[in-house]
Amino acid sequence: MDILIRSLVIFAFLWVVVRVGGKREVAQLSAFDMILLITVGDLVSQGIVQEDYSVTAALIAVATFTLAGLALNTIGLHVPGFRPWLAGRPRIVVRDGEPLLETLRGERMTIDDIHEAARQRGIRRLSDIELCVLETDGAFSFFTRDEDADDEDEDGAPDHDVT
Repeated sequence: MDILIRSLVIFAFLWVVVRVGGKREVAQLSAFDMILLITVGDLVSQGIVQEDYSVTAALIAVATFTLAGLALNTIGLHVPGFRPWLAGRPRIVVRDGEPLLETLRGERMTIDDIHEAARQRGIRRLSDIELCVLETDGAFSFFTRDEDADDEDEDGAPDHDVT
């Protein structure tokens, strides 16, 4: 029973740490982040089983984490008000080509993260982005300006650049 309680406490603590830690995909983690995750995993296992290296202790700990995760998912499915609290909310980080620096700071991201994600999608300039959304899983969704609509005047005639 002791392992069950410790598992639940550590699960709740890790959930809070991940939520506070910001939205990043595994591919976005730095070498330091990966080392930290591996180290935390080892420290967590020691804290849960308290030097109990039995298979039973490991099974109880893993089962507790699994059931706690399933319980949170079930709550998120059946209680819509908890979804943003459990998984977070998508955040707009670029609007009309302008990065929202305060939002980026709040998500602990830099403008370089936006530039990198945009380049990966073939977007050359932030000014081409109508909207960029940081999704709850850490991925970026880009909505670019409709070039055909930008090339026409209000009367529908093509608008040509002089350059």
